[in-house]
Amino acid sequence: MTAAVAIVAAGLAAWVLCGPPPELVRLRELTAPPATPRWRRSMARAAVRLRRVARPGRAGRDADAWRKTCLELCQALMAELTAGRSAEDALCRAVAAVEPPDPAVVRPVAAAARDGGDVPPALREAARAPGAEGLRRLAACWRVSTAVGGSLTVLVEGVITALREAEAHRRDLTAQLAGPRATVRLLALLPALGILMAVGLGMNPLGFLFGGPAGLGCLVAGAALDVVGVVWIRRMVADAERTASI
Repeated sequence: MTAAVAIVAAGLAAWVLCGPPPELVRLRELTAPPATPRWRRSMARAAVRLRRVARPGRAGRDADAWRKTCLELCQALMAELTAGRSAEDALCRAVAAVEPPDPAVVRPVAAAARDGGDVPPALREAARAPGAEGLRRLAACWRVSTAVGGSLTVLVEGVITALREAEAHRRDLTAQLAGPRATVRLLALLPALGILMAVGLGMNPLGFLFGGPAGLGCLVAGAALDVVGVVWIRRMVADAERTASI
């Protein structure tokens, strides 16, 4: 019986690391028939949370893609302005030259520039996408250029420099936070690993944990401390990452 439980725990650990993405699990949960038992929905929610702890989700990858898109958009705009094109034409060409994660977000920007609309509000609206905060700087530059006649080329060059510095800082911070992220994954899998190690040494950990009040107390206390450790480290990592935001 103990060996079977150990095998199940090992399979759970492997599923956490190699199983389907949390987004797919969440989609299946939302589209499940109403007759799905409540305990299965609870287990699905717990699995989603555990998978998000064990590895980064799609939201982080989309934010990285948007940061890259903002920098590429500003660089393309700078190149078009240097070539002598008008600001509106340069912005339309720059938007067409980049490949954002969601093209629908930047379409209103190109439409405003092409049709003579108000470009800064469209840029600020597009900047609502996580990771696209750099577009707010571009919107401010556009507003200053149209209001006081400043050189948009010089202003965009300043935005490019700021975005590059922010990206370099974010990469350095990501490298420094690799250790804490690895600790979070280890803490998430530590209970299953501990049971496997105890079984490998010929012990009966499940018999102790579920065999009496002392074992149950140790189980509850250990699980609570593990959860607190994971939440605490993730919060510290999130606070550190906010310092790299634009």
